[in-house]
Amino acid sequence: MKTTLFAVFLFLCQFVPAQKILLTNGYLHAGNGEVIQTALIGIEENEIILIKNSLAYPYDASEWDTIIDLTGQHIYPGFIAPNSTLGLTEIDAIRATRDYYEIGQYNPHVRSQIAYNVESKVVSTVKTNGVLFTQATPRGGIISGTSSVMATDGWNWEDATIREDDGIHVNWPDAIQSDYETEQVIKKKSVADYVNQTSELYQFFELALTYAYAGTDRIKDSRLEAMMDCFKGEKRVYFHANELQQLIDVIEFAQHFDLPYPVIIGGYDSYLIGQRLVDADIPIMLIRPHSLPLSEDDPIDLPYQLPSLLQRQGIKFCIQNEGEMEAMNARNLPFLAGTAMAYGLTEEEAVASISLNTAQILGIDDKYGSIELGKSATLFASKGSALDMKTNNVTFIMINGEISSTDNFQYQLYQKYRNKYLKSKSK
Repeated sequence: MKTTLFAVFLFLCQFVPAQKILLTNGYLHAGNGEVIQTALIGIEENEIILIKNSLAYPYDASEWDTIIDLTGQHIYPGFIAPNSTLGLTEIDAIRATRDYYEIGQYNPHVRSQIAYNVESKVVSTVKTNGVLFTQATPRGGIISGTSSVMATDGWNWEDATIREDDGIHVNWPDAIQSDYETEQVIKKKSVADYVNQTSELYQFFELALTYAYAGTDRIKDSRLEAMMDCFKGEKRVYFHANELQQLIDVIEFAQHFDLPYPVIIGGYDSYLIGQRLVDADIPIMLIRPHSLPLSEDDPIDLPYQLPSLLQRQGIKFCIQNEGEMEAMNARNLPFLAGTAMAYGLTEEEAVASISLNTAQILGIDDKYGSIELGKSATLFASKGSALDMKTNNVTFIMINGEISSTDNFQYQLYQKYRNKYLKSKSK
């Protein structure tokens, strides 16, 4: 439980900004594999200026405006929830609150950034579990639209933007179709449909490539304008694909168009073609580990093992949470990493899978994803391991050097009814 003293400190810090803050004696998980059991972390404005072991580095308290003792607590870089509708939906069952889907099949010009709702109550519950960033991602169609990387705190969507229009999202055609009339999944490739759909994708990208280098006298097309930066390395192209045939074809597609930054989202069968992915330098945003196997022949715990299988093959990957109620379940991202840890990852590899690895894949690792000198002061502290739902208890949050509240409406309701029934019990 949060202490009264610490709550008062957080309240005051919202109105009295400190220029230099020193965090002392916390157990630092830097995100890049490094660990310091009794760390000193110095912060000036919004930048990390000092990282030392407090047992070996004497410091002058008078040089710091605020000193926060985190003895016994774990310090982590802000976790990142990629490929998420967090901030784009509030109640999935109510259509009016779903702002992630647009009509049409090819919508690269649809931008999620301006639809991001920083006042969402769901966002605040996710932030207080250590998830400080999300990649707000549209859904639907063949090309869903353009995602943006957003903070889970801010005054408005402009203030929350970390990286705008980071990439477009392509839903690769299904190579395996299902026959639901017989209620059996039939592994039968519909060659004609699959070839036609992939051919359409090739044609659209060929058109976009021609448009990108057509010169200034071209007739402006908003869809093709949104595609231009994908060929110039300023945007990523995220391919949503899981099946083996899809993954092989995505690799060939990315090589055909010489895409600078292709990324695969899902990648269920990626462990079967590890070397090809390494050679192609294509990272994976891995399917939610808390999932059932996609094939009835797979081991029941294969989704749990996938992070470890990719780690051993040297494939760059991160963990994402796409699926049912993904916005609400984004708060469970640390526990997905905890499951991956139980199935083969080391603790620091598990932390990296939702921090530095994700930041590298999204292209924001110059400032975020790890606690290192010169990077943004974006971190949090937990009384126990943040990867374990029994011990995750976030007491301190800082985003871009600004202390953020650890409160949310769920905690307020808990306190409300706890206090009511404690009083009733004492009478």
